[in-house]
Amino acid sequence: MGVVVTGGRGPLARVVADLPPSDRPGPGPLLTEEDLLGPVDEVARSLLGCWVVTDRPDGRVALRLTEVEAYSGQGEDPASHAHRGPTPRAEIMFGPPGRLYVYFSYGVHWCANVVVGPAGRGSAVLMRAGEVVVGESLAHSRRPAARVARDLARGPARLTQALAIGPDDRGTDLLDPASSVRLHAGGAPAGVSAGPRVGISVATELPWRFWETEAPSVSVFRAGGKPRRRAARQDGRP
Repeated sequence: MGVVVTGGRGPLARVVADLPPSDRPGPGPLLTEEDLLGPVDEVARSLLGCWVVTDRPDGRVALRLTEVEAYSGQGEDPASHAHRGPTPRAEIMFGPPGRLYVYFSYGVHWCANVVVGPAGRGSAVLMRAGEVVVGESLAHSRRPAARVARDLARGPARLTQALAIGPDDRGTDLLDPASSVRLHAGGAPAGVSAGPRVGISVATELPWRFWETEAPSVSVFRAGGKPRRRAARQDGRP
């Protein structure tokens, strides 16, 4: 469910999208704070094709982002954790940009978000899905239930598992070259689609989910439903 909103940004985007993972160029330079400024929906879309790289004691895994969701802290988005201001759970969303916001979703799994926009705005982009391009065997060892490569990071919980992202990474500076979790520039996809976000029960009209059109690693769309009884404990706290 969605609409194609744009093509790639220049001829390199199409060339990169058509190459098999083993032949694609490596990650570009680290993103900067300036790259993450602007309206949250525009920044979210710009993150498609960027690389998330994790270095752990057991090795490196890197993926290209193929699906993201935007969440605003400007009072327009009741689905956002920042909607009620900088609470203890959501304070990291208020900046500075480039920090990693990690939360526990419904007492089941971890989700990872990139804080974007000027400090104090309270916006973030959920990393919903990606294509593993470095460390596929290691990602498989962390995600043994994945039968095919496209499922290694196909969804926000699978993405954090493949990258070994968890609560200890909360607040990590993704723009620091010394960080164990980093966000790099990458080739933009040839096509980008937009549609409603997944699994929320408010602000469902906002087309703030963006994905690489026809990318096999994009997660399955599930419309929002009634609020869950455990929704108040999404970060694992009382």
